[in-house]
Amino acid sequence: MYKSPLTLLTIFSVLFVFFDLGNALYGSSSPVLQLTPTNFKSKVLNSNGVVLVEFFAPWCGHCQSLTPIWEKVANTLKGVATVAAIDADAHKSVSQDYGVRGFPTIKVFVPGKPPVDYQGARDAKSIAKFATQQIKALLKDRLDGKTTGTKTGGGSSEKKSEPSASVELNSSNFDEMVIESKEIWIVEFFAPWCGHCKKLAPEWKKAAKKLKGKVKLGHVDCDAEKSIQSRFKVQGFPTILVFGADKSNPVPYEGARSASAIESFALEQLESNAGPVEVTELTGPDVMEEKCGPAAICFVSFLPDILDSKAEGRNKYLEMLLSVAEKFKKDPYSFVWVAAGKQPDLEKRVGVGGYGYPAMVALNAKKGAYAPLKSGFEVKHLIEFVEEAKKGGKGNLPIDGTLDIVKTEAWDGKDGEVVDADEFSLEELMGDDDATNASN
Repeated sequence: MYKSPLTLLTIFSVLFVFFDLGNALYGSSSPVLQLTPTNFKSKVLNSNGVVLVEFFAPWCGHCQSLTPIWEKVANTLKGVATVAAIDADAHKSVSQDYGVRGFPTIKVFVPGKPPVDYQGARDAKSIAKFATQQIKALLKDRLDGKTTGTKTGGGSSEKKSEPSASVELNSSNFDEMVIESKEIWIVEFFAPWCGHCKKLAPEWKKAAKKLKGKVKLGHVDCDAEKSIQSRFKVQGFPTILVFGADKSNPVPYEGARSASAIESFALEQLESNAGPVEVTELTGPDVMEEKCGPAAICFVSFLPDILDSKAEGRNKYLEMLLSVAEKFKKDPYSFVWVAAGKQPDLEKRVGVGGYGYPAMVALNAKKGAYAPLKSGFEVKHLIEFVEEAKKGGKGNLPIDGTLDIVKTEAWDGKDGEVVDADEFSLEELMGDDDATNASN
């Protein structure tokens, strides 16, 4: 049927006005707080109080009907709770993050807890009553001494006195700590509102504590770090990625979400990614820095002079040390050795020298402390010594100042050569003494 230009223009004008009004369900004078992806975290996730959020679409008829009711709720709860709204059609990323499938969707955010869906009657009294119940529950938790709001891996709330061993990662430290690291990292990508993340949080904390010093665990808040989420193509929460030898291609962890399963998997990764066990000769400050600097404990062995043990004896000592290092290869320890007298400053500071070879000390370079081996230099005693150091050690002693590690020639694997001293006669010695006495 033919429509006159005037009639078509009128229809388009009505549609334009309709959608224009729809896009402004809540004006600048509305008591309802208007949210965007930019302020969602600060106004909702970081709020100390209860926040009611309506996810709406401007073209939705039910949303338009709810508008005056929602404003009434905002006025009723003014000063008691925050009532907010977000255009979920314009900001699809936020609605997808919270699993919004229909409009309007109402969620209530309580500090330290996942958001709760409101599914009751859509009148002001019913909504306000539901919000009041959430407020009462929050007050009860606080009166009972329960903490809310200290975020760690998985978005959990924990007491500040019990910090998680999992490292908080963000766009400013991710590359430096994870990508450029030679260590294995297992990273959890979570969202604070995610229920599954909340369930994982205590298990993640336990695993991080067990694996401390062995495998690095970290966590990324994807609500705050969208760029990292996008970079690693994280689609759901929680996602756990393993950054092994090839940091550019992390692999997903698909095992059970329990502390024991995560710990077991991490140790398997540590073993499969670990290089060959080695006991390195301490030939200079570069070796000291590379081997002892990052290690939780550096076990330094002082072996007898090659003239005392010969190559055969030294190799037996090195085989002993390799067997001990093999036993503790999953631990963040390093094993180095030095020949007697080659590092005099180090020997002096840890009380080694004279006839005290072979000897071993457990050295913590970062803390400037050491503990000496007090039993025999045998495999059994060396293992016991490492086990004791692993538990914290006994009789730790301080190292004052900076160690003066000198550069030396590496052992060539051969027996040492005796250097003959200059020959002299007794008469010559006596003659010198006589000459000295005569002059006196």
